[in-house]
Amino acid sequence: MSAPDALLEAHGIHAWYGSSHVLHGVDLAIGRGETVGLLGRNGMGKSTLIRALLGHVRERAGKVTLGGEDVSAARPHEIARRIAYVPEGRGIFPNLTVRENLVMAARPASSASPWTLERVLATFPRLAPRLSRYGAQLSGGEQQMLSIGRALMTQPELVILDEATEGLAPLVVKEVWRVIGEIRASGLAALVVDRDYRRVAENAARLVVLQKGRVALEGDARALVAGGKLAPLLGV
Repeated sequence: MSAPDALLEAHGIHAWYGSSHVLHGVDLAIGRGETVGLLGRNGMGKSTLIRALLGHVRERAGKVTLGGEDVSAARPHEIARRIAYVPEGRGIFPNLTVRENLVMAARPASSASPWTLERVLATFPRLAPRLSRYGAQLSGGEQQMLSIGRALMTQPELVILDEATEGLAPLVVKEVWRVIGEIRASGLAALVVDRDYRRVAENAARLVVLQKGRVALEGDARALVAGGKLAPLLGV
């Protein structure tokens, strides 16, 4: 990917937790409006890479640029103004209402395709009649919808979804993938982590597979699935 087309570029990313060296020189690029799937077995460094990109890992090395700007030393709250993160476990505020969760981090809708409160509620119709309910009163699927909606209302340049379908009922999983497709169609860049590599490949332009903290495989999503190289790396 050429630099003019890249929204996010990470070069030579290393990360440590104490004496544990988790990432070993990982490179990653995400184009403007591109959806990239990040795959790998548990413990291969996916979440650590995300945390390193967001500035949450203190012991790290390498360079991260966002829109051509070096953000390697940026604080997490500075990166959060441009990258929205939907964490594994949802991270909603249980003692705030649905409306409060959505608007607390909302930013002015100035982009060409803004994610307003009205648009989020149209995307997640189940949230509309629950605006006055507290986060703790929602089902797991509704909490996930709330988490994604809240992230979109920050008007990000890139949204990262970490295991967005984990632990959800099949009908809700289908709904989440529908929304991921809508995010892709809207022109918003996305990095998607999920165990269902086939669904990731259906929704991503490219795949990046981590193995023991290194990039083991990357390329066109459909070509990698067709080539049969993914399954052995993912243990499926």
